[in-house]
Amino acid sequence: MDDLHDIRARFPAIDGHWARFDGPGGTQVVDAAIEAAADWQRNGNNANSCGAFAAAEACDDLVARASATMGRLLGADPKGITFGPSTTTNMMALTRAIGRRIGPGDEVICTALDHDSNVSPWLLLAEDTGCTVQIADFDPSTGRLAVDAVADLVSSSTRWVAVTGSSNVVGTIPDVAAITRVAHEVGARVVVDGVHLTPHRQVNLAYIGCDVFTTSSYKWYGPHAGIMWIEPGLLDDLCVYKLRAVPDRGPERFQYGTTSWESLAGLDAAAGFLLDVGVDRIAEAEAIRFRRLLDGLHDQSGIRVVGPQDSSDRAPTLMFEVEGLSPGEVASTLADRRVAVWDGNNYAVDAMVPLGLDAEDGAVRAGISVYTNDEDVDRLLTAVADLAN
Repeated sequence: MDDLHDIRARFPAIDGHWARFDGPGGTQVVDAAIEAAADWQRNGNNANSCGAFAAAEACDDLVARASATMGRLLGADPKGITFGPSTTTNMMALTRAIGRRIGPGDEVICTALDHDSNVSPWLLLAEDTGCTVQIADFDPSTGRLAVDAVADLVSSSTRWVAVTGSSNVVGTIPDVAAITRVAHEVGARVVVDGVHLTPHRQVNLAYIGCDVFTTSSYKWYGPHAGIMWIEPGLLDDLCVYKLRAVPDRGPERFQYGTTSWESLAGLDAAAGFLLDVGVDRIAEAEAIRFRRLLDGLHDQSGIRVVGPQDSSDRAPTLMFEVEGLSPGEVASTLADRRVAVWDGNNYAVDAMVPLGLDAEDGAVRAGISVYTNDEDVDRLLTAVADLAN
């Protein structure tokens, strides 16, 4: 099996001095994305859209090209692709638009497994409009969200269901296609947070059937930018807060201010990288590293792996604790050995206590990225073993 062992050469920042397991918070940038962003700023096309001169036309062409590339990556109609600075920003804009047609008696269902960017915007919406937010629980012993956990809350009052495509802390992947079908049966809409799913699984929105899908290119080897796909009919129908000069239809309604053209060029190149290499191939290579990491942690005494104990149906991300040490102490000591991990709740605010963790301190999070190799995994395992002994 091709494990993409030469792929590290595509990442200039990966030099072997650090073992990088911080990818769930933001990956290193692939060469093509770096070059595309730099080339854009050198080529004289940096202008604005909808102008009568060549540079403005190049900006329009870039939007069309990046939208088409994202459509191929997500298996979605490119007419629904919108761009913004981050997924959190995009979700705030979406829920603000939804809030103009929702009120008392209406319900939104979120989940305890989600990143807070797919929960807090809905809670704020409820404060403003009087609608109700219900939180679907997951199984803390497995870290998995059952379809029935959401389906049991769905009713004729449900207007939106917000669910993660993959947990950003324990990696589990809910059956969002099945959840979408349940929601659609009562006429509710579904938004899937695909930020942690997109770099690790092939996404097909035509199959999932959701109404909104969000992702961020800095989680899959590109620049800091957010992408939100909205079903084109819904996109045109939403009562969006926008400037008067902005068109009344199409993606521009959700794109506040001038686009970061250099980021869009890098985003397009990063998405092209995923398409060229193949997300399925990436997932296979990551699975090899992840099994090595998971098995290695299980073999050590004084280590508790949080949530699921196997590697099936999950992105290559886990959380763990070292007996007698706080997550912050573990992360700091690993950093001294040039092993990069995250600690804390990682914005999965509602997931911590069910997983048996402190709401703020959380645990140590480590994620496998396409550039992670066996030596990186062994460095982490050796460093953790030294801490546990």
